[in-house]
Amino acid sequence: MARVLLVEDDPAVQRGVTLALRRRGHEVEVAASGETGLLALERHRPDLVLLDLMLPQMSGLEVCRRIRESKQVPIIILSARGDEIDMVVGLEAGADDYIIKPAGGELIEARMKAVLRRVAPTQGTGDPTRAPAGPERHGALGVDRTTLMVTKQGTELALAPSELKLLLFLTAAPGQVYSRQQLLEQVWEHSFYGDVRLVDACVMRLRAKIEDDPRSPVYVQTVRGFGYRFGPL
Repeated sequence: MARVLLVEDDPAVQRGVTLALRRRGHEVEVAASGETGLLALERHRPDLVLLDLMLPQMSGLEVCRRIRESKQVPIIILSARGDEIDMVVGLEAGADDYIIKPAGGELIEARMKAVLRRVAPTQGTGDPTRAPAGPERHGALGVDRTTLMVTKQGTELALAPSELKLLLFLTAAPGQVYSRQQLLEQVWEHSFYGDVRLVDACVMRLRAKIEDDPRSPVYVQTVRGFGYRFGPL
């Protein structure tokens, strides 16, 4: 069960999503505007935020940015805007995933579970993000898979769940090249090729936090025509 904050102004969508999630055992708090959503975030302390984009007054994008200024709570945008540019802008604002409305309860829950697994990677021998306890050193970066803490020159970095999971995955095999589709399946647990923009948007945000110069990345490098790799440093 997860505590979910649904920021949505459409009463019909509020009722539908709330009913679908409560039937599946989740606790749902509803906020009808961005302002009340930010207040509810402090009061409700959700495990995950479902966020509409087209909110009155403060837009969903602004809400997303404000949450990311101080919180690492997973955010899934739930929007009727289905254009690729809307998805990219939403992900670049800090969202971890993007669902196009209308969406059924089964799909929403599946995406929620996938995002929440990024926060607390499951134990198991087949998970490449697992490694012996203790921080790893990668240049100026420190990566601790036990505490899920990432530092740069000793200063802790605030990474969103998708950014953290992507970094854990890539640093588990430095130098290994992964296609966008492979990363989409392994990190986001998606199989639809059209969602590969999730990967590019997350890489861009991650580079902004870990690289000295995101335009000339040292850690997360592009392999032109194929995908991404970590290093070599």
